[in-house]
Amino acid sequence: MEFRDLRKQYASMKMQIDQNIQKVLNDANFIMGSQVVELENALAEYVGVKHCITCANGTDALQLSLIAWNVGVMDAVFVPDFTFFSSGEVVAAVGATPIFVDVDKDTCNISIDSLQYMIEKVIAEGKLTPKVIISVDLFGQPAEYEAIRKLAEKYHMYILEDGAQGFGGRIGEARACSFGDVATTSFFPAKPLGCYGDGGAIFTNCDEWAEVIKSLRVHGKGESKYDNIRIGMNSRLDTIQASVLLAKLPIFEQKELIEVEKLAQYYNEKLSAYVKIPSVKEGYRSSWAQYTIQVENQNDRDELQQFLKDNGIPTAVYYQKPMHQQKAFEKYEYADENYQNTIHLSQTVLSLPFHPYMDMKDADKVIEKIVEYMER
Repeated sequence: MEFRDLRKQYASMKMQIDQNIQKVLNDANFIMGSQVVELENALAEYVGVKHCITCANGTDALQLSLIAWNVGVMDAVFVPDFTFFSSGEVVAAVGATPIFVDVDKDTCNISIDSLQYMIEKVIAEGKLTPKVIISVDLFGQPAEYEAIRKLAEKYHMYILEDGAQGFGGRIGEARACSFGDVATTSFFPAKPLGCYGDGGAIFTNCDEWAEVIKSLRVHGKGESKYDNIRIGMNSRLDTIQASVLLAKLPIFEQKELIEVEKLAQYYNEKLSAYVKIPSVKEGYRSSWAQYTIQVENQNDRDELQQFLKDNGIPTAVYYQKPMHQQKAFEKYEYADENYQNTIHLSQTVLSLPFHPYMDMKDADKVIEKIVEYMER
């Protein structure tokens, strides 16, 4: 059993992927080939924004966005405490200060109450200027953007939507990566829409920011590759990866999102009496980057994980150590008391095998063994 079976996915669309890759090989246009622009146009149309700028990975997408806004020293950037390291790493990388925010215990997304508290705390201390809210669409569900937008407007801040896990999710009919002033996603292979290496993208409706980001991703390029008008980086999406994503995008929309929704509902129905199942807010749709349950405490979680492993069932823990406890951020001296939900989640969450190509016999085995363990 695979946690996320990329082999089955490839087998199901092998002909189109192979044809697309072969065309790149035949044309030998490996850097910024026509497929890159084609993909950017398709992604912008899918999300519903004016501009999509692809780049080398999801981390660079976040960092390029912050650079475009001139975020730096003496700026405060607010980041959920329960997320992958890169969401906070990019803040420190541009010289700004990451301010970690507790999350909602049900959705695992940024807590609006904690966010407002931390913003007002920074303002009261008077040392930093609140500049950006990085809202992470964790496990596939968009964050609470109506409430986040009110805070951003009240305190004159930008919203940077980290949609690395959320691509394909929705609030009403609006799609993830359309909610921030700028949004980003990752095409890491295990993401909802993944390529066969690293890849990322940035989305915005702002013409000015889009042009700056296009320059930044190619060494601060001006009119030509030898005309450099700003300090940038080398962060282009490979043409081969663009060709893979062009093959996958229609299947992602027409099949994969439908299949993971069915599987999530099946898990929900069978497991709700035994564990805390994922909570999706009314009017929201998750793209189900992961299916993550919660149990009572860390001992139960660790024992359940081992029991499933002994029965040939792979699982994962996102995330075992909160951001504020990472050694890389120790100089900021965060207090555990501000992150009680995150600490609890880090001890009690467990992500199950879950993907659009999952055999229902495997799903039934996962359910059977969880029920067996919980009834002991």
